[in-house]
Amino acid sequence: MPPPNNQSLPTEAQFRTDFPQFSDVTRYPSAQIALHLALADQLLDETRYDLLYPYVVELFVAHYLTLFAADMRASTLGGNSGDNSGVLAKKSVDKVSIHYDNGATLNPQASWWNHTRYGAEFYDLLLLFGAGGQQL
Repeated sequence: MPPPNNQSLPTEAQFRTDFPQFSDVTRYPSAQIALHLALADQLLDETRYDLLYPYVVELFVAHYLTLFAADMRASTLGGNSGDNSGVLAKKSVDKVSIHYDNGATLNPQASWWNHTRYGAEFYDLLLLFGAGGQQL
């Protein structure tokens, strides 16, 4: 693997330490982490985020890993992997119904970054650091 473009690019070990919920190597394979770290290295410039760069990259990777795990669960159960259903706000089963408002917590401009809490936070940091409406 070539040296990273960004010197503070986190390693897989650092990512798994900082985000222990992704420590299961079966559910979150090393190859997927390496792929998304390499993508982040190409797409995100550490000079924009300074000391927060490793955290921003880790949010980026966590977003993709969460979606990857959901796709794998869906395909294992015979469903369609890659479905893009968004955040569930209303559900009814028999006579029981639940509804909640995510309007206060989700940025409507964030598009598919809203599909995970990691993506939503990643998008907020993009805006805080001057990326404007940039979509990756």
